[in-house]
Amino acid sequence: MPKSKRNREVTLSKTKKKGREHKEAIVNAIREAVEKYSSVYVFSFENMRNLKFKEFREQLKPTSRFFLGSNKVMQVALGRSAADEIRPGIYKVSKLLCGDSGLFLTNMPKEEVESLFNKYEDYDFARTGSIATEKVELPEGPLEQFTHEMEPFLRKQGMPVRLNKGVIELVSDFVVCEEGKPLSPESARILRLLGIKMATFRLHLICRWSPEDFELYKEGLEDSDVEAA
Repeated sequence: MPKSKRNREVTLSKTKKKGREHKEAIVNAIREAVEKYSSVYVFSFENMRNLKFKEFREQLKPTSRFFLGSNKVMQVALGRSAADEIRPGIYKVSKLLCGDSGLFLTNMPKEEVESLFNKYEDYDFARTGSIATEKVELPEGPLEQFTHEMEPFLRKQGMPVRLNKGVIELVSDFVVCEEGKPLSPESARILRLLGIKMATFRLHLICRWSPEDFELYKEGLEDSDVEAA
């Protein structure tokens, strides 16, 4: 039986209330963390891999805390201008929360944080839409790494294959992907089958704030950019 208009309104208001409460909880958690930890960093990420990030976060849990989510909510927590910032100068951090970014709050020494983030990278298979980092071309001839049962699947991926005495072979050269171009779903599947990893999950430090100072890491950013943002 369909819900009445009133029931739908109640459900929507409950959903909105839960959403508002969740945002308020995040804002409060960030503000408490700013008081607890000595430094606040903004970092950006590329090719995010949730499982790997979770491992990295757990590794640093004793001394640090990460926040990922709505940049707008994180900005509200810190303050968007000098007029409503929660600590002197921290609104500059807020201005740099954009795109794929997050907050990292810690008691670790600056040099240790910089070393950890700069060294961190993890390789994985690229997903559909990712940009190919190299050209991959398979020459005409046998594909002995694949069993004969794979032939129909490979054909569905657009590969010109046939079975020859139980061995899959390419009847002509085949370009899996071109460097600099987005991967199709078929290309991504073939690269995975070939064991070729093109995605690198990386974290980049953007800036650091402490009660004593503020530092920009990202090349090309000037203090004027922060003031004007």
